[in-house]
Amino acid sequence: MAPSTSKLILRLTVSVITNISLYALAPFLSARTIHWWRAWAVIGLILFGSAWAIGDLYRSYRSVLEERLKPLFQKGQPVADRVLVSLFFATYMGLVVFIPLDVFRLRLLGKTGIVFSSLGLLLMVLGWWIAQLSLRENTFASVVVRHPQEGQQSVIDTGVYSVVRHPLYVGGLILVVGMPLWLESYAAFLLAVVPLGVISVRILFEERFLRKELPRYDAYAQKVRYRLIPFSGECPPRGF
Repeated sequence: MAPSTSKLILRLTVSVITNISLYALAPFLSARTIHWWRAWAVIGLILFGSAWAIGDLYRSYRSVLEERLKPLFQKGQPVADRVLVSLFFATYMGLVVFIPLDVFRLRLLGKTGIVFSSLGLLLMVLGWWIAQLSLRENTFASVVVRHPQEGQQSVIDTGVYSVVRHPLYVGGLILVVGMPLWLESYAAFLLAVVPLGVISVRILFEERFLRKELPRYDAYAQKVRYRLIPFSGECPPRGF
């Protein structure tokens, strides 16, 4: 096994363990119990989804894995994006901590019933699937907004990118909405608007950046009219 392959596998392992730890420690510490089967189901979904995604991408899309393993703050990343990434991480983790607080103690708006909680689980699976399709289609999918290196990035307009301009965000946003529903918190479902709002601002910033820095992005925006919501009615090229 080549050293580079060994290093990549080690980094992937550390990344998966870190993600699982965040999803395990934060909710269970906040809930003060490990007897919460719905949270264990989320962890199982993340573990299974991560293993499937890594196995799928490792065979033919290794560059995507290497790109997604890069840190949240990188050289060439605008200050505004550093701020937005930090805000999203803080508000998202705040949501993860708030869910068990509401479920086990606050009970602000009551628990979701079987219909909405099941819908939440389906949304989480759907969001993960859309995100995976996006990563397979776009080998330039970076975790940050940064100045593209000449010849190393181009506009992707195929697959899910032919439907909306930001399908990776779509998958992530669906996951964020689905999780509080599955974990039975209406209040957290409403609170999810905060990290969603941060992502929406980041999308606007990213599009302005790409129009300026990436050739053909304006033409792509004319062709694919919607940022996030497909087939949502007529709109100008810069709208949803």
